[in-house]
Amino acid sequence: MNQTVYPNCHGLRGAITVPGDKSISHRAVMFGAIAEGVTTIEGFLPSEDCLRTVACFRALGVEIVEDGCHLRVVGKGFAGLTEPMEVLDVGNSGTTLRLLLGILAGRPFHATLVGDASIARRPMARVTRPLKEMGATIDGRKDGQYAPLALRGRQLTAHTYASPVASAQVKSALLFAGLQAEGTTTVSEPYVSRDHTEQMLNAFGVELQRNDSHVSISGGQALQAQSINVPGDISSAAFFLVAATLVPNSEVILNNVGVNPTRAGVLNVLKEIGGEWTLKDEQLLGGEPRGNIHVRHAAQLKPFHISGEQIPTLIDEIPVLAVLATQIEGTSVICDAAELKVKETNRIATVISELTKLGARIEETEDGMIIYGGTRLHGGIVQSHGDHRLAMALAVAALIAKEEVMIEDSEAVDVSYPSFFTHLSRLSSR
Repeated sequence: MNQTVYPNCHGLRGAITVPGDKSISHRAVMFGAIAEGVTTIEGFLPSEDCLRTVACFRALGVEIVEDGCHLRVVGKGFAGLTEPMEVLDVGNSGTTLRLLLGILAGRPFHATLVGDASIARRPMARVTRPLKEMGATIDGRKDGQYAPLALRGRQLTAHTYASPVASAQVKSALLFAGLQAEGTTTVSEPYVSRDHTEQMLNAFGVELQRNDSHVSISGGQALQAQSINVPGDISSAAFFLVAATLVPNSEVILNNVGVNPTRAGVLNVLKEIGGEWTLKDEQLLGGEPRGNIHVRHAAQLKPFHISGEQIPTLIDEIPVLAVLATQIEGTSVICDAAELKVKETNRIATVISELTKLGARIEETEDGMIIYGGTRLHGGIVQSHGDHRLAMALAVAALIAKEEVMIEDSEAVDVSYPSFFTHLSRLSSR
């Protein structure tokens, strides 16, 4: 499907509620499946990725009743999971695959996990290697470095692992495995990654120890079912945060957005460069802060430099931040972001390729990009490369271009934000 987005010269105005947080929605299903009792989930994101997680756990014998954004998960503990009769297909969801590996590593049965062409290119050794060291048997292409992956769970032993990358997926997989291991498992990372798993472990009654970028968990703890309210996804909200910042006469309210500090890097960047937003009606539910973000057009913005410990807090927002940088006078720099190369696409290469088609001036570096701002973008035909974040970033670019932009394969947005173009049209028509 192709989507044409036209320049907006009158402003984005109105209020929307962005879909539920994708990371939290995945985890809510997983935790409900391995807990004892009935977990209810409100605000679940019924996107392609999250529905893959639902399908995988149903194949593992878990009863899940789905009604749009409302789910009921009947958990029977880790022991309630049963050997699947079919291959577990995660589609495009790296979160589903990596976290499932940690859960299944301690189960005494065989499972095979596959995904789409993008998943087949994404590195899995960062998870499979430490899980093997804990005792799991995992095989796949290049000795388990790439999917498809065949796994047979075993009795696991605790492990201390220093992850070379700040990755919530790696950390979460090992914490799930650690719950099933004998002893205490500790995971450390160079910077603190998003902590939704740790927050949910606490909510489900699990004790863990956190010290800076170290997390430790003792095996054998049981989880008790909970009621979960999923906040809106700040990664989805980011596209409208940037759009309203750039398009003159804009004033937008984004309701019930999660503002977990390990995810709120985009808000910090906007504040630092002169963006105009405020957070109202903030509240804390289940350890996850959320609130209503009011954002308006900002005429004077400063270039930015993003690096180091900032990167894990905004890794998914970098495509739209690159769009933002093209409109700021001066040079903006993004570095220490090599992780972008192993997302749904090589996001460094594809962001540069597609924005260059619209007239942007961007230079690729080994671990990021240099954006030369103050460029008026023109129209054209661009390609999503099947990447939901890129498709939405290109739509934001179209709003401030001279002519319309056609986005090929725009249905990629369904992975995380199926209603994106509907919301864009609603805010544009006021």
